[in-house]
Amino acid sequence: MSARAGGGRPRILVVGGTGTTGRAIAARIEAAGARVRLASRTAPAPREGVEHARFDWADPATHEEALRGIDRAYLLAPAMVEDPAPLMMPFIERALAGGARRFVLLSASAVPEGSPGLGAVHRALRERAPEWTVLQPSWFMQNFINPRHHHGAGIIAGPGELATATGGGRVGFVDADDVAEVAARALLDEAPHNTSHVITGPEALSYDDVAAILTEVVGRPIRHVHVGEGEARARLVKAGVPAPYAAFLVRLDLAIRDGAEDRTTDTVQRVTGRAPRAFRDLARAHAHAFR
Repeated sequence: MSARAGGGRPRILVVGGTGTTGRAIAARIEAAGARVRLASRTAPAPREGVEHARFDWADPATHEEALRGIDRAYLLAPAMVEDPAPLMMPFIERALAGGARRFVLLSASAVPEGSPGLGAVHRALRERAPEWTVLQPSWFMQNFINPRHHHGAGIIAGPGELATATGGGRVGFVDADDVAEVAARALLDEAPHNTSHVITGPEALSYDDVAAILTEVVGRPIRHVHVGEGEARARLVKAGVPAPYAAFLVRLDLAIRDGAEDRTTDTVQRVTGRAPRAFRDLARAHAHAFR
């Protein structure tokens, strides 16, 4: 990959630069020789050559410093906001007005272009940005191992249990590190991608399949508890998820149940030149997280 655009080193803003994908993307673009500015609510550990700007989508006063002098940006939506477009669009307009040319948006495979929320941001970037990529990954494998994101993999119903309303629906779970690699290529490649990338792992698995793999890898029984729409929503709210966002997540569960995520793509192989990571491999590497 190339970090050069028009002969200079681009300065790349990474929104959510201390998060799961942001850290991995920042490391890759830093290693490629680009200038990195991390934007987050909390400051990361200082590193030579890496800038940091305190950033909050809901606080426009933090946007000027984040955008100062940037050429490209990785955009991560605000957490647990069902419709982030009203927060994100003014920022994007400000970035365009300031001369930023390339944008890489983390969306999701369940969000089509033009749909409310991130779908509207997707469409705006395609129509307005000189160079753009929208990442549409399936559900992250890391949701199963990071307690902060268990709501993205079904609520932990009890010791050794996952609870979802997905029924027997299958998902092409993807490693966040593979998503970060595709993102880094989209930010750094000399030619802009100017497309959306649906990103999955190598196989589509039901939550029953996931439970069986975890049972084998961890060495103790882990089962998938099938729950209805109302119970799934109540469990999420009880776990601290705001009610509107809980309802949104349950709608995604029902979409999985109905087959919306039952697919795999060759995006990781095609864009990065290597095969995507399998869920079994991630489970083996993080078996301690399930004990």
